[in-house]
Amino acid sequence: MHTVVERELELKLILSPKRGIPVPARLAYRTDDPYAVHICFHINSEHPVSWTFARDLLVEGVFRPCGHGDVRVWPAKSGGRVAVVMALSSPDGDALLEAPAAQVSAWLERTLRLVPPGCEVEQLGIDDGLDRLLAQ
Repeated sequence: MHTVVERELELKLILSPKRGIPVPARLAYRTDDPYAVHICFHINSEHPVSWTFARDLLVEGVFRPCGHGDVRVWPAKSGGRVAVVMALSSPDGDALLEAPAAQVSAWLERTLRLVPPGCEVEQLGIDDGLDRLLAQ
């Protein structure tokens, strides 16, 4: 049986240094995909936009800048609040998003209690699969 840890929150899509718009989003972590976090953005379209990237990247990005290429994450202060900033880049465009650090950290803590760092491989059932394959 697999477990899902979800969190609805409102991110801010940064349009300029002084302008941003709210974007409802859902963070999801699944024990059947233990290395990844999933973020689904509910924009004004029939199909939400989803991103998947390493949980470790988000964990580290709460404390210090990390990542390169398509996903970069870093902590920041915005209007007196602590935030986690995510820069996402794809062939379809780029987005700079700001999330409340306390909400992201609390959600990450739940995922880390469920599957501690270094224990992800146990969730994949690789040993069980190999045992079944070799038993044939």
